[in-house]
Parts: sequence; C-alpha cells; structure tokens
Amino acid sequence: MKNKQTYLTRGVFALLLFVILGYAVKFYPNQLAGIDSPIQTWLRGDLPPLLTNVFTIITSAINPPIIIAWVLILVMVFLSKGWKIEAAFLAGNLLLHGILIKLIKLVYQRSRPTIPHLVEEGGFSFPSGHAMATAIVLGTLIIIAQQRIQQNQMKRLVQVLMLGFIVTIMASRVYLGVHYPTDVIGGALMGFAILNIEFPFYDKLRFQWRFTGKQK
Repeated sequence: MKNKQTYLTRGVFALLLFVILGYAVKFYPNQLAGIDSPIQTWLRGDLPPLLTNVFTIITSAINPPIIIAWVLILVMVFLSKGWKIEAAFLAGNLLLHGILIKLIKLVYQRSRPTIPHLVEEGGFSFPSGHAMATAIVLGTLIIIAQQRIQQNQMKRLVQVLMLGFIVTIMASRVYLGVHYPTDVIGGALMGFAILNIEFPFYDKLRFQWRFTGKQK
C-alpha cells in the first residue's frame, strides 16, 4: 500500500505521545495540574443546569451497555449489506477497546478528580474509557463512511458530525468532573494510534475480499 508507512508512522507517534503522557501521569501527576486545572475551570464554569443535562445525556451514549447495543445494530446493518470486513472491523475495535482499557487503567491507576462529580463513575481515571471508545469506534465509522458513501457532501457531513461527537464526548467527561483533561487526551491518543496502525492491514484485506468476491 502506497501510504502504509505514513499510517504506521502516525500510529507509532501517537502511541509514543500516549506513553509520554502516561509516564507523567504515573510518576509526576502534580506536574499536570498546570494543564488540567485551567481547562477544568474554563470548561465547567458555573455548571449551568441545561448544559449539565445535555452533557449527561450525550455521555450516556458511550456507556458500555448502550455503545454495545448500537454497535451491534450497525454490525447487523453492515452484514445485511454484505459489508463483512466493515462489520468485523467495527465489532473487533469495540472488543479491542474493552480489553485494552481495563489493562491500561490497571497500569496507571490514576484516581479520579476530587472536584464534584455530576454523574456516578467508578474505577480509575486514566485514560478515559469514553474518550478512547469514541475515538476508536467513531473513528472506525469515519473510515467506513470515507470508503462507502459516494456523495461527497454527505460523506463530509457524516464525518464532521462524528468528529464533532468525539470532541463533545471528550468535553463532557471533563465537564461532568469524572476525568482530567489529560485523561481524555490520553484516551483519544490511544484510539487514534490503534486506528492508524490497523488501517493499512484492514484496507488491504478489504481490497482482497472485494476482489475475490467474499463481500460487496
């Protein structure tokens, strides 16, 4: 693939940034206060009730039972269209996220912010599972939209909406007080790294399956 090295380089670079950030989280957490605190203060403001309700509803869309449900629905839709590799790509990335997030959190064991939480959340804080899930799952859908939607304006609209949702989820986790900004940055970096490392191999397999008639 012509751009294989480009994607792998991006993925490795994002992974390196995640490792550097994780090192700071693990050994120098106090040094990150200069990044986290100003963003928390700016984003949360005076906690207007309307914004709290909006962010609470939005963030719930990535809660494990809900994201599993809508990913399964999309997988069934893809299979009904004969998009087998896309279905496997989406389901596989959700499963990969579920495994990795538990292992990574055990490595860093960062406590959640001590500011008031506006939703109930347990476990460790770094990286944000919601941010990582959104980055990897919606990132997968952005790739599929790029390959499957023929009309350029519709393609761009879908991709922009998905990218906007990723950013909104990241902001919601900080606003609701359950993550530091560096948690959501870490989650997004890991999701971005995984997608870029996977993409050349997924795209090659997709071409082979379509060429040999294994899928549409």
